[in-house]
Amino acid sequence: MIEYDIIAIGSGSSMNIISAITSGNSNLKIALIEKDEPGGICLTRGCIPTKLLVYPAELVRLFEEAEKFGITAPIKKVDFQKVMKRMHDHIDPDIQGIRRGLSNSKDLDFYPEAAEFIEPYTLKVGNETIKAKLILLCTGSEVAIPPIKGLDNVNYHTSDTILSMKKLPESLIIVGGSYIAAEYGHFFSAMGSKVTVIGRNPQFLPQEEPEISKLALEIMSRHMNVVTNHEVLEIKKILGGKKKIIAKDRKTGKALGFSADEVLIATGRSPNTDILHPEKAGIEINERGWIKVNEYLETNQKGIWAFGDATGEHLFKHAANYESQIVYYNAILGKEVPVDHHAVPHAVFGHPEIAGVGLTQAQAIQQYGENRIGIGFQKYENTAKGSAMGVEKYFVKVIVENKTQKILGAHIIGPQASVLIQEIINLMYTPEQTISPVKKAMHIHPGLSEVVERACGRFMPVAQYQHMLLHEQGIAHEEPGGHGGH
Repeated sequence: MIEYDIIAIGSGSSMNIISAITSGNSNLKIALIEKDEPGGICLTRGCIPTKLLVYPAELVRLFEEAEKFGITAPIKKVDFQKVMKRMHDHIDPDIQGIRRGLSNSKDLDFYPEAAEFIEPYTLKVGNETIKAKLILLCTGSEVAIPPIKGLDNVNYHTSDTILSMKKLPESLIIVGGSYIAAEYGHFFSAMGSKVTVIGRNPQFLPQEEPEISKLALEIMSRHMNVVTNHEVLEIKKILGGKKKIIAKDRKTGKALGFSADEVLIATGRSPNTDILHPEKAGIEINERGWIKVNEYLETNQKGIWAFGDATGEHLFKHAANYESQIVYYNAILGKEVPVDHHAVPHAVFGHPEIAGVGLTQAQAIQQYGENRIGIGFQKYENTAKGSAMGVEKYFVKVIVENKTQKILGAHIIGPQASVLIQEIINLMYTPEQTISPVKKAMHIHPGLSEVVERACGRFMPVAQYQHMLLHEQGIAHEEPGGHGGH
């Protein structure tokens, strides 16, 4: 048995902690364990490679819309293999560099294998048994595979395997109606595939505000077939190497058939605690298998900490990076800093782009009561820059507590949504958390940020906002929303 001062499982955001320790010339004996490619999900098969793919897709959509500005810019060719190669040329050297750095590091022992607990504070890694009183669990998550009849008998893709695709499929079915489906649907449809998205929830992108989901569905349906409220019952092979999917309308019970060359299963993420076996270490997990932690991100076993995807709370790289700071303060420096998740932002890099932070309208009403909250709203097209860009229907929505003007949440759909919402996010991390600085600050005119400024200029009662939505979109808030991610 080898004894260490610190054992870290996972080479994603845990590296923030390890780097901070080793940069101080620490004499601590450290083990780092990684069963997959080093660098974490974000680098190897998540945020970074998908955004390298989504940007060319966004260029395709921009060229397609150029004619309305008097510009004829026909797309002569979309080179799928070149787009994929560019992505790999960016991420592969980083992965290999991290692997070399870890393998040759004098500051730690690197174990490129799976680990499992065999007793408290003790792990089996390959042929070695290792032990430490301080263990960091940044174990990530794995693809959730639904129990669909026939799925085991066909070749299908997940977000873990789709990046290795060599040839653009003529047609693609994506099972799932959330973030991964929206982003890959955008990418493959822009590359030239005939895409069908099948989601089981009545609302496309169910984590978003209903009016945002409705508009996203309208825009994305111009480029792909989006089917909601359908349960996939069976997948099977058919002639020509294609796959056929049978899906049932959850409202009417009617079954529909869909066929395509390839299938992407994009039904979310699940815990990988079945590999780690935390129960053998006395570590509590919840009913879904995610590791339970307290407000300081420590498990019920003293000295064992979990963060990032491992807890199942906020499956975003930026959340994991933030949580790694909290664990560093508490586990390494001995402080007692509670984790603060009141304003965890997210973005969907599809077409259109979507971003959100804080409470949804339904959550705000539940927590504060309808009469205590106000809604700010502004369309892009009603600003000078939005008009110049020729965008229609996109908007910014801000939710505040009326008396204090405290920001409760914000939701944006439209160009640069992930950039625009940062103005709101930053204010939510100030002591007052009020919208006042946006109102007082001088905004560049004509700049796109004016759409945020104007959304914060006047807040209407919920009933008035509901009436406006019914008039403009024919939708009211009937279903509560929530936070979600990839």
